[in-house]
Amino acid sequence: MNLFPVMRAAVPLLAALLAGCATLQAPSNPADNAQLTPATRITRDLLRLPEPKGKVVAAVYAFRDQTGQYKPSPDSSFSTAVTQGAASLLVKALRDSGWFTPVERENLQDLLTERKIVRALETPQDKNAQTHVILPALMPATVLIEGGIVAYESNVRTGGAGARYLGVGGKTQYRVDQVTVNLRSIDIRTGQILNSVSTTKTIYSYELSTGVFRFVNFKELLELEAGYTRNEPSQLCVREAIEAAVVHLTVQGLKDKVWALKDQKDWNSPVLQAYLKESNDYLNQVEGDAPVSKSAIDSTTTAGLNPAATNRE
Repeated sequence: MNLFPVMRAAVPLLAALLAGCATLQAPSNPADNAQLTPATRITRDLLRLPEPKGKVVAAVYAFRDQTGQYKPSPDSSFSTAVTQGAASLLVKALRDSGWFTPVERENLQDLLTERKIVRALETPQDKNAQTHVILPALMPATVLIEGGIVAYESNVRTGGAGARYLGVGGKTQYRVDQVTVNLRSIDIRTGQILNSVSTTKTIYSYELSTGVFRFVNFKELLELEAGYTRNEPSQLCVREAIEAAVVHLTVQGLKDKVWALKDQKDWNSPVLQAYLKESNDYLNQVEGDAPVSKSAIDSTTTAGLNPAATNRE
């Protein structure tokens, strides 16, 4: 049986299918309005944290990219691989948690300049007027939040698969990158590091492509290609790693009685217990799966409930 006419008749159908796949994966309308950055699972956990006994006034001076990584060529030899605005992401995460009151320190000089301008505009006549503006003192911080993006590893895992038969086939490829964030809280009175956490987030990229390359007739060559790629935004992954670090920092502070809950019953909150379990699992893994002692469990379940716990307002 001659299969050539059948295959030749099937080529237009295959071409239509490939074109349809390309149409389905077309980018969104570039005229779409701007919208809020989508929330992640960690963002929802931040917003579901129970109320603190007193909010912690926290200062963030900088949260720098310490990786020194640049985008691979030929994309760019001068653009960094991760965002340089991590300090802004950290301030937002601290505020969203409801546990911290961040104060402006990264651009402190700009704030001081504006306060000087207000004072300079006040003349002696204005001082006797009822409209005289009295600038309150700046709010001092009780905790300093430091850290940075400490690692960015490219091509942690790569792979793919493909097949081609008589010039018709497809392939898929994937790549996994990894970003690591370190966050620590410092008591400004003594300089003591209260807690320090490191979180890691994987960044996924994959590509799917199909194609046809064959002769459909004598001196008639058909070539069709369709594909789709998706790269997870690195800045969203950095944001998720920072938010996870803030949650873990809060839970560790409760565990170590650095700060306290408003209601002692909130210690059984699913969010707190989930992150506490993750922290305990990590410690067990480091210690060679050693079981947690009963005294450690007892001290953990009462953390933040002791009236002697430090309350930083």
